[in-house]
Amino acid sequence: MSKEQQVLRLSRELTGQWTLPILLALEDHGGRFTPLQNKLNIAPSRLSSNLKKMVEDGLLIHLSPAERRHPLLPEYVLTDKGRLYREAARAVHLSEQQIGRGRLSDKVWGLPILLTIGYDHTRFQEIRQSLEGITPRILSARLHEYQEEGLVYKQIQDEPRPTFLYLLEKHVQRPIRQLSVDLASLV
Repeated sequence: MSKEQQVLRLSRELTGQWTLPILLALEDHGGRFTPLQNKLNIAPSRLSSNLKKMVEDGLLIHLSPAERRHPLLPEYVLTDKGRLYREAARAVHLSEQQIGRGRLSDKVWGLPILLTIGYDHTRFQEIRQSLEGITPRILSARLHEYQEEGLVYKQIQDEPRPTFLYLLEKHVQRPIRQLSVDLASLV
């Protein structure tokens, strides 16, 4: 698997509404359930299901009360993979701040699409082939959203036959390139 494919896979695994905030908040709140819930302002059932999924994905270890030996010790501890993903989450968070359009990682396929375009895959089919598992419908919807938000623009290329190219807007290019470098250094 190439570096580019590894970066795209990592960015896809970090997308979703709660993965990034949980990874970023774990360190500050000692890995305990109630402080995490209060910090993130999330329903207990939603936090529980997200933490369970992160345990299944190998990002966290859930410690039982017997393993903790004290109620103030963390319930959830990052694994080595989790620490790597936390560093990736920090890089994503920084790039989202630089772009200034909110949390792009909330939307499924959001960041992977921008990273793919940043890797100079500019035609619709090139983008789709680079992102294993994305449907044409969701790709089309995200590209349309990003055009409306001013993140991506569509350019027509006449030769050899008319086709559309999707390119990053100027203010998005640098943060996305930096994000791809940061994520590549982690994989």
